Amino acid sequence: MGEAGADMLREDRPEGRSGTRPGGKPGTGPGARPGGAPAAVTAAFPGVNAGARTGAGDGAPTGRGTPGADLSTPVVLGVLPFAALAVVALVELIAGPKIGFLPLFSLGPAFAGLVGGWRRTAFIGVLALVCCLTLGLYDGLLQSRRGYTAFASVAGVTAASLVAVGMRQRREAELASVRSIAEVAQRALLRPVPGTAGPLRVAVSYTSAVAEARIGGDLYEVAVGAGRVRVIVGDVQGKGLEAVETVAVVLGAFREAAHDEPGLTGVGARVERAMSRELDGEKFVTALIAEIGEDGGAVFLNYGHPPPMVLRAAGAVEFPEPDQYALPLGLEAHGTEGPRPFHVAFAPGDQLLLYTDGVTEARDAAGTFYPLGERAALLAGPDPAAALEALRRDLVRHVAGPLHDDAATLLLRYAPERQEPPEQ
Repeated sequence: MGEAGADMLREDRPEGRSGTRPGGKPGTGPGARPGGAPAAVTAAFPGVNAGARTGAGDGAPTGRGTPGADLSTPVVLGVLPFAALAVVALVELIAGPKIGFLPLFSLGPAFAGLVGGWRRTAFIGVLALVCCLTLGLYDGLLQSRRGYTAFASVAGVTAASLVAVGMRQRREAELASVRSIAEVAQRALLRPVPGTAGPLRVAVSYTSAVAEARIGGDLYEVAVGAGRVRVIVGDVQGKGLEAVETVAVVLGAFREAAHDEPGLTGVGARVERAMSRELDGEKFVTALIAEIGEDGGAVFLNYGHPPPMVLRAAGAVEFPEPDQYALPLGLEAHGTEGPRPFHVAFAPGDQLLLYTDGVTEARDAAGTFYPLGERAALLAGPDPAAALEALRRDLVRHVAGPLHDDAATLLLRYAPERQEPPEQ
């Protein structure tokens, strides 16, 4: 969302500017765009799609590697030392002692240090020394200066490779420890959502745009209590560790306010105050806060975020928008009025999809935005988590490569009312 900062603060926009919402319906008004939210809050985080996590219930979401990852590299590196020794031995036998290829046996232990442990490297080093000794005897060079030089070269490279392997393994152990700690911290920050929340079935899918990360600049949370379900989905301005810090502040404030505040407006105000207190005034978050009560229906606060997608039980797709978009969270100092709650019908059999603009702003090679509304049928499966995974895979196929922005989706299914069995 870094490119959005300047655009968002523009006060004057041409009237009548139009765009297309994810459902393919034309949108009107200032700043309408293909994601359904104002152009003022578009996001573009650079990066590589490192993986995705999709899940529902108390189980941990699963990590999924980048499609098309090359798994043959370790195999090639494992075979390379033996291939090098074989090639050098063959060339030495063909060329004879005049050219002197014996020092090239050091390629074996040199390549061995790239993968594997010290035992494997030592074994290949000994094998290289044996090959050098055998061919030195065969060529009559063992007692000559060339023979001594070749033998010393192989032994020296083997020793250096053993030292390099020890250092590499130590760094790998440290990295594994750091990743383990980071995984625990990430799970504490973006916790698995409950599989059921009141009358709702819940699933979430998250794809980080930062390599080797499970979290980035998008956030989500589901809070259940007092006969209602409150959720938040948001997109943080910026990327990297600063974005993660902002995510922590927003989620911490929401988790507390969602259980304490009687009204949804109070929840948004608490989050706004937390951002003003904990962060500087240059950070902001587009967010959608929703509440689903026991009596049905959903109430939304939209802080400059793409509109939710409602899938009706009859098959209709809607993208309800507020009468007026408000500034994102964190920009209260500009003195504008906060968002007004707006109500959306949400009945048994309906589905509600909250998402970030990493979904609707994903483009294919021709520059076409992902048509979220046209792909709503992918969410018709019986399992919400599997439905979101199908949507994620379709999104990756659309861009024909890694995503360039964090993409989070949260699916809420209003379970149909159970029918009482007829009396016998």
